[in-house]
Amino acid sequence: MNQPEPQASSLSTLLAEIEKGLIKIPQFQRDFVWRKQKSAKLLDSILKGYPIGTFILWRTKESLRSVKEIGGASLPQTPEGDFTQYVLDGQQRLTSLFASLKGLKVDRGGILEDFSQMYVDLTTNDDEDVAIVDTTNKEDKTFISIAGLLYGGLTFLAAFPKEHHKRIEEYKNRLETYSFSTVVIKEAPIEVATEVFTRLNVGGVPLSVFEIMVAKTFDRDRDFDLAEQYDALIAKLKDVDYETISDATVLQVVSAVIRKECHKRDILRLKKKEFIETWPAAIDAIERTVDYFRNYYRIPVSKLLPYNALVVPFAYYFYHAKDKPTGDSRKQLMDFFWRTSLAGRYSSSLEAKLGQDIRRIDQILNGEPPEYDYSVDTSARFVDTNGDFRTGRSFIKAILCLLAHHEPKSFIDNSVVRISNDWLKQANSKNYHHFFPSAFLQKLANQGFQLPLANHIANITVVDDFLNKRKIRDKAPSVYMAEFSKQNDEIQATMRTHLINLDKDGVSEDDYRKFFEHRCEAMSKELRRRIIPREIDQLGQAINQDDLEESELEE
Repeated sequence: MNQPEPQASSLSTLLAEIEKGLIKIPQFQRDFVWRKQKSAKLLDSILKGYPIGTFILWRTKESLRSVKEIGGASLPQTPEGDFTQYVLDGQQRLTSLFASLKGLKVDRGGILEDFSQMYVDLTTNDDEDVAIVDTTNKEDKTFISIAGLLYGGLTFLAAFPKEHHKRIEEYKNRLETYSFSTVVIKEAPIEVATEVFTRLNVGGVPLSVFEIMVAKTFDRDRDFDLAEQYDALIAKLKDVDYETISDATVLQVVSAVIRKECHKRDILRLKKKEFIETWPAAIDAIERTVDYFRNYYRIPVSKLLPYNALVVPFAYYFYHAKDKPTGDSRKQLMDFFWRTSLAGRYSSSLEAKLGQDIRRIDQILNGEPPEYDYSVDTSARFVDTNGDFRTGRSFIKAILCLLAHHEPKSFIDNSVVRISNDWLKQANSKNYHHFFPSAFLQKLANQGFQLPLANHIANITVVDDFLNKRKIRDKAPSVYMAEFSKQNDEIQATMRTHLINLDKDGVSEDDYRKFFEHRCEAMSKELRRRIIPREIDQLGQAINQDDLEESELEE
């Protein structure tokens, strides 16, 4: 990479290069946000000869996804064979100048802001604002528009009173000859350019890996735009309620199948050609993973996934295995899914652990049982001690996946309960019901009963909104279940889809302790069916109630 070079440039040269398509705003830059008043302050500094800061440009022949319209103007593509200069620092200033000097109308959410309404006050002193946007109460011919000043022609300018001619000439000359500093970074790779951008914008929102990869992988000739490709994937996944899979997860899948690693540095080192060529097969693997989660594990929506990142190792598997897993591979994959979920594995050091787990998936692909250096506990006692109900926890989501697998039915009519991503964002979701209502248990506690925790996964059932809010409320289970028994002839079968036995679990006696113990055991039994017992599991598992998504921990 050549060393950055400071250069002096004129406004006229800058504007000419923008109009030729030689200067572009890269996609990872934020939207233009300056209002006319702030842009007028910038013009005021130029008219007074003050410095306006350095522009930092990245000169390259790389074709990036870029914002073609600076200030809303329709601008040409960079001529073939020419270098493009992408603005890394100074976008707001540059767009302000271009919009103001060209008199553009800038669209802000459907409302046009007219930058042609920028004026020079011909009567003010330099210690006051020379550039203004409000000409109310100003007499005609005491102010001139910026566009008129630059492009008005001799006849137009001569029409102003003679006492203003000298000032008009001075201001016109200052705009046309104003010189400012630019630093040009020549022919650096995009990783360097975006790192420069990030460091220059320390106070702002740092670039995400996805934003960098959108810029890096854009290819006009191949009609590849990563942002559009990702949006198309999410639109497709939305049809099956899996639209919450993140852009970071999708990039990790691509990196996993190319490099067997998922660190940010590995993603950023991916070559454009191999990324674009791998994309279709990687997306197919993601779609097959979603299909497998939905149909084999019966996880109906992506919000129930213990970790978004579980998509990565499974997509890696489906990228290499063209058929659905059978026999021992299917058992090993199920064991892998539940071990990862129950152990809270992806709550920290996600990228490193994904790399380790890709190697475990390789073992499964090769017909070898993977080895694990961590244990899981599927006992009823562990469910009891680790069941604090917080919906962001992977352990709790794993249990909810167990409940979803049984396709829970409505207490009132045995219809299938609809589970929605929109309803699973918080613990008081419309889909979650405390089988022993908290208010009812509080009454028992006030009477001196020592009871297990009310807000516990063992006390949660998945129901529909109508049932939860209008029919149950704070009634005792014996009361509301008696009512449902009259309306639902299949109530026993209905409750088995919730892992509840009405005859044996203490429901008719409102015995919460008995219900709690029996349901912990029922959940434990379901977990044991999904885990392959291993010697390391005899060591036991530590209680972990901070098993959140890594992204949640960072927020």
